[in-house]
Amino acid sequence: MDAQNVEVAALVQKIAALHADIAKLPSLSPSPVVDALFTNLVMACVPPSPVDVTKLGPDAQRVREELIRLCSDAEGHLEAHYADMLAAFDNPLDHLGRFPYFSNYINLSKLEYDLLIRYVPGLAPSRIAFVGSGPLPFSSLVLAARHLPNALFDNYDRCGAANDRARKLVRADEGLRKRMSFHTADVANLTDELRKYDVVFLAALVGMAAEDKAKVVAHLGRHMADGAALVVRSAHGARGFLYPIVDPEDIRRGGFDVLAVYHPDDEVINSVIIARKIDAHAKGLQNGHAPARGAVPIVSPPCKCCKMEANALQKREEMATTELSI
Repeated sequence: MDAQNVEVAALVQKIAALHADIAKLPSLSPSPVVDALFTNLVMACVPPSPVDVTKLGPDAQRVREELIRLCSDAEGHLEAHYADMLAAFDNPLDHLGRFPYFSNYINLSKLEYDLLIRYVPGLAPSRIAFVGSGPLPFSSLVLAARHLPNALFDNYDRCGAANDRARKLVRADEGLRKRMSFHTADVANLTDELRKYDVVFLAALVGMAAEDKAKVVAHLGRHMADGAALVVRSAHGARGFLYPIVDPEDIRRGGFDVLAVYHPDDEVINSVIIARKIDAHAKGLQNGHAPARGAVPIVSPPCKCCKMEANALQKREEMATTELSI
């Protein structure tokens, strides 16, 4: 067994042991034991790794699927706990930093905004939807306060209790309260509403199985406005034990042009996919799907791979020019 396979095997063994310990917990509500186990899990998954979790054997796949579900449940408990804690303050927004992973949301939201304005030229969104906002809608709050001060945000979650908690967070800020709406709805039941949004953000845990995520993306593709942007959170490498991995081809098949895929190599856990809804009447659309455009540019952290990113963008532009001339 070569060194790379040894590394992958050791990682899978470590994560399987953590999964076994987490699965035995009587509750996933925040506690010293729960916090320590999930911290150890994140620390195991975040460093760069050669593992391709989609190619692991059936036992490892079962562990991965169960871990994603457990992480989702634990995240829900953690956010509900802190939402209630923050609601006790006169202005909850002044105390968001008490949440242990708040800095991650700041960095992730900035990354998504920077990618949006870079790969969707001329974008000036006035109305945004965030699907899967939860009881602590940090992404919407950060984007609204720091990056998109004139946009209206509609936050969607299937859980009414989560939306009730989220509303309490903005009660003391008149400006944000007027720009933030919270709706209890399943994205599968949204149709005409989706056409009014310039950008739709899809949370990582909406559609945890690959086929479910693909169905959600296809539904968005049928109902979003032509030219609207879609931001999808995914995962890469060992981080795929924490969050679902989204295949860019599923996004393309949903009727979108995939513009860029970004895999962070720092404390930001989620990968980000930037796409744009194809004009349903555009020439060259294939059975409602976006035409193939060759390899999607995978954008590496600019500080390390600017040249590779530039080459990928140039190649994409050359392919697009070639297709237009046919």
